[in-house]
Amino acid sequence: MIKEIAQLQIEPDQAIQFEAAVVEAIPHFRDAKGCHGLSLERSVDVPGAYMLVVRWDSVDAHMIDFRGSPAFAAWRELVGVFFTAAPQVDHVEQAIDGF
Repeated sequence: MIKEIAQLQIEPDQAIQFEAAVVEAIPHFRDAKGCHGLSLERSVDVPGAYMLVVRWDSVDAHMIDFRGSPAFAAWRELVGVFFTAAPQVDHVEQAIDGF
């Protein structure tokens, strides 16, 4: 399993609307092949900065299956209007589980 970590930047005064749009988009991820869940993390240091963390079976499950699906288009339609910069996406795998 891998995690997609997407750094997202929005206008801070649109946080409530953005978070509501992410909640509305959850079913698109829940139904996606190879997706095992997501969380949205809000920065306490940088207003308007978020990290979307999505658990996938593989990079292909994210980059091919999901990104090529209508679910991805629906996700971007719901939240893309809030982005003030292109999301920065990285895929990571656990190296050490400390405790």
